[in-house]
Amino acid sequence: MPVQIINNIKSFVALSQEDEEAFIKILEIKKYAKKEFILEEGQVCDKIFFINSGCARDFFNIDGEEKVVEFFFENKWFTDYNSFLTGQPTFENVQAIELCEVVHFRKSDVEKLYVTNPVFEKVGRVLAEEAIISLMNLIGMKTNQDPEERYINLLKQRPELFERVPQHFIASYLGLQPQSLSRIRKRIFEK
Repeated sequence: MPVQIINNIKSFVALSQEDEEAFIKILEIKKYAKKEFILEEGQVCDKIFFINSGCARDFFNIDGEEKVVEFFFENKWFTDYNSFLTGQPTFENVQAIELCEVVHFRKSDVEKLYVTNPVFEKVGRVLAEEAIISLMNLIGMKTNQDPEERYINLLKQRPELFERVPQHFIASYLGLQPQSLSRIRKRIFEK
């Protein structure tokens, strides 16, 4: 039984036994090897994903350069909402940084679940709200902080990144070249 995803949902909404059973029926679990794509540019994203274990990065390929947007660790939900809602191909790539176990379910299944078990409409709303808050925080970070502030805040708020994610991905996430990140790190550690 996929306990982790059920416990995550129960942290913000009450589920009956019937709700749990209906939800479990639509779940699929898949393992992704390091560097394997969970979602790839050009696909239509018709799934919502939940990381059971591992770490993945979300990035865009812009003129041949990868721009990291986010990192997903255990207990994190993700999807490309634009592709999920419109049926248009995604521009995003989500790639495993380490071995990942991912739970996912399809749009068609969740739409049926909304009708048969209405509590999942609230689950969908809460997840969408969290995605919007995360996006707004990211935009705020990238537009209101200089590179050194971004790095210091990331160290404080998400220290697990520095233990599990290669530095060049962190540099991309911060909007920096790896050499610039090295200079910032050196300056901070010399203070």
